[in-house]
Amino acid sequence: MEKVKKGVRLDHISKIYQDPKTGKDFYAVRDTSLTIEPGSFVTLLGPSGCGKTTTLRMIAGFESPDEGEIYLGEEPINELTPNKRDTAMVFQSYALLPHYNVFDNVAYGLKLRKVPRDEIRERVLKILDLVELTGMEARMTNQLSGGQQQRVALARALVIEPSVLLFDEPLSNLDAKLRVSMRTEIRRIQQEVGITAIYVTHDQSEAMALSDNIIIMNKGVVAQMGTPQEIYYHPVNEFVADFIGEANFLKGTMVGAAKQLSLDKGSVGKRVIMNIEGSEIEVEGNGSMETGNEYTLVLRPEAATLADEGNLPCEVVLSCFMGSYQNYHVKVGNTLVKLEEHNPKNKHIYAVGDRCALVFDPASVHVL
Repeated sequence: MEKVKKGVRLDHISKIYQDPKTGKDFYAVRDTSLTIEPGSFVTLLGPSGCGKTTTLRMIAGFESPDEGEIYLGEEPINELTPNKRDTAMVFQSYALLPHYNVFDNVAYGLKLRKVPRDEIRERVLKILDLVELTGMEARMTNQLSGGQQQRVALARALVIEPSVLLFDEPLSNLDAKLRVSMRTEIRRIQQEVGITAIYVTHDQSEAMALSDNIIIMNKGVVAQMGTPQEIYYHPVNEFVADFIGEANFLKGTMVGAAKQLSLDKGSVGKRVIMNIEGSEIEVEGNGSMETGNEYTLVLRPEAATLADEGNLPCEVVLSCFMGSYQNYHVKVGNTLVKLEEHNPKNKHIYAVGDRCALVFDPASVHVL
């Protein structure tokens, strides 16, 4: 599979559909521009109807953009049919041929391309080894487990040696435990082959585990693109913060500046003093904050803990042992805050009705 790696670029892409009820046009994808680097694994993530599958189908050629241009490497591909594009799709339903055995399913695309028989055999056996299905060539697909069927679908897409591999929610038909092991396999194979991969899912844990970069979509537009760490720790708005992981939102007013502090990487940040539900606390500011303005703080459940005294007075309204963590819901004034006290053994466990304090590092919150 020694070939030049290609990325994908979307240049102001839009897709317009007609609402069957009202007859009015609406944008499924609106003015989207993206650059996906060669060899990277990128996930399109978002709720149903956000435009992620439509975007993937436009890259694959199953839909045509109404505005804008799609490039594979430096080649514009809007006018190319799916079979003329240097891409391959792994579908949610696997789309295997039921009357063919494993070998013939994987070889199908090569036969259509008139590849010599000896080369077909060599390439199919090599790919089956990569997806750990060696020895199963003669099995019919209905004799395979769901995970094995998914591996056959992946092998069939890889064997034609596309520049870009497209995944349309490929793990949604598998049970939870198998989903976790298969996503690990997909990532291993993608890194081993070095192929550019674009993956669609609504499962944020899947996106976090697989991706070099995550593209979060909302109502047909890109809300944010970044590494899993950037998306998680520095969301651009409440939608992104709420969609990727659990998030608490604390509303407060900046009442003044605090001391300067040195941050990692040598940059200088600025701590500010916020009034939240009548209590004044220090948090790390974002550089553009002004005294008197209201802001929203994003606090992740694992970033906070409870103590007898601390940042924000609160009352426990739920205390639930979950094994590896104690799950708490507390009220800070009128705001409900969820937190996870990890490794709770030998720690003081607060009960419902207890009055205590919410404690967190000033640098662990993110200001929107």
